[in-house]
Amino acid sequence: MIDIAMIEAAAARLTGQARRTPILTSPFLDEIAGRRVLVKPECLQHTGSFKFRGGWSAISALPPEVRAKGVIAYSSGNHAQGVALAARLHGVAAVIIMPADAPKMKIDNTRALGAEVVLYDRANEDRDALGAKLASERGLTLVKPFDDPQVIAGQGTAGLEIAEQAAEMGVTRADVLVPCGGGGLTAGIALALEARAPGLRVRPSEPEGFDDTARSLASGRIESNTRLSGSLCDAIVTPHPGEITFPINKRLCGPGLVVTEEEALHAMALAFSRLKIVVEPGGAVALAAALFHPDQIEGDAVIAVASGGNVDAAIFRMALEKFAG
Repeated sequence: MIDIAMIEAAAARLTGQARRTPILTSPFLDEIAGRRVLVKPECLQHTGSFKFRGGWSAISALPPEVRAKGVIAYSSGNHAQGVALAARLHGVAAVIIMPADAPKMKIDNTRALGAEVVLYDRANEDRDALGAKLASERGLTLVKPFDDPQVIAGQGTAGLEIAEQAAEMGVTRADVLVPCGGGGLTAGIALALEARAPGLRVRPSEPEGFDDTARSLASGRIESNTRLSGSLCDAIVTPHPGEITFPINKRLCGPGLVVTEEEALHAMALAFSRLKIVVEPGGAVALAAALFHPDQIEGDAVIAVASGGNVDAAIFRMALEKFAG
């Protein structure tokens, strides 16, 4: 369903729209990890996360007459903002259904990007039913957060960049650690690397207690999380791997990596002090795995994706104070 041609087509549509994020390095991080650490900071992408890639890819792929009617998405944060900006740049309406208890900053940012935000009570209202009603009434197209071929293709453009950048740096064999929620970014990067840099192997990275992909890869079937909240890494907490994403990740990925919240916070502090970037807890789990689980990683180099930087000030302050210096 999704192949390298689809990812390259998404890359062509994203040219001049998405940022080509760099690869960052630090000898201090290399010393901690015991190998070269290459960091791909998607926290520097538009709206502060990789989600803009998938949002633009999906909206730009719609037939013009369908796109003109507008789009709808469900999200509590990063996907909301990515779709909102992509829709605004296309000049079409976007409706984003967000839980009423989502961080105020993320609700405000989504509205500031021009989207109509519809809040719902996640304890007492059915988000899917609300979305289906609005989509039907207004003729809106749903842009899913990860289980959508064009969204996966858009996220895969980060993998094309990793393949090129790693080759430029002389890295042809390495584990590529990717923060994993529903698996869209993981699957897209894995497909891109399969075609363009087969010596680079993707490793999904998740927070402890919400390691559904790691457990699913181990068992060979889709496993679910027992709870859906209560993690600082909320940006990558999902009920279970996607129906489209999991078969791709099962075929292409190495074993999953699992880190603690403490390790994610520590990685955030190190990313700030050594790389001068702001990373949210969920976006820092891959770097945390690279730094604090070196025995589970193969090769002389490791590539870690920092997938997002939309962190509340209080949590960022906690990370810096806890791991100062």
